Amino acid sequence: MDESFNPLKLENQLCFPLYAAAREVVSRYTPLLDEIGLTYTQYIAMMVMWESKTITVKELGERLFLDSGTLTPLLKRLESKGLVKRERSAEDERVVNITILEEGERLREKAMEIPLKMARCIPFSMDDAQTLYGLLYKILKG
Repeated sequence: MDESFNPLKLENQLCFPLYAAAREVVSRYTPLLDEIGLTYTQYIAMMVMWESKTITVKELGERLFLDSGTLTPLLKRLESKGLVKRERSAEDERVVNITILEEGERLREKAMEIPLKMARCIPFSMDDAQTLYGLLYKILKG
């Protein structure tokens, strides 16, 4: 190892630009999501719901890399907004199913332009975006 390399120098840390970039991207989502009344975490949960229609809390947590301590209050808020419904499975009461409601489906239409608007505010080519996506999922799937 190069003796002049300082492993504790902030600019030598991979975690820092990942953290700062994630915060920056989420901050750019905020005004767009404010228009439809969602936080970023609620938005990604709704993206899964728009795709799945019904899913268990456990499956949703796995898809979003979130634990139940984070998901429970998130789902309560989405339920109070009339976007989803939570109910225990008839087959196994330990399992909680989440189902998208009509109001949640209607919200999808309002959210359709958000990805395009976000793509315009992040200066990446399609190749750069695909490369970054692949690298980030290498970290997540470890």
